[in-house]
Amino acid sequence: MIVCVLDDLLFSVKISTAAKAIGADIYFERTPGAAVDRIKEKQPTLVILDLNSSRLHPMSVIADLKADPLTKAIRTLGFVSHVQTDTIAAAREAGIDEVLARSAFADRLGDILKG
Repeated sequence: MIVCVLDDLLFSVKISTAAKAIGADIYFERTPGAAVDRIKEKQPTLVILDLNSSRLHPMSVIADLKADPLTKAIRTLGFVSHVQTDTIAAAREAGIDEVLARSAFADRLGDILKG
């Protein structure tokens, strides 16, 4: 099972479509507090975050997950515009496991969802 923390409609549709094609179990969260609660409850194998979302505070979500012993080991993957080096550095500092450029994320989506 995968939890996605994003509010980008285009990527939500891409992820939903890819997930249906392979039968992956996907949950979408659109608020930071609900995302952390859902992740603690569901214990997914992967959390996908849109690092460009200012509304969802992805760095705080990552830091919260990595600080909690119950969620620390859950794999986190973020996607971001490749030119936003400050955002990439902030995500790594917060403890994210992997950061991909938006285009690379879209290209590899099927493999990412398969695990």
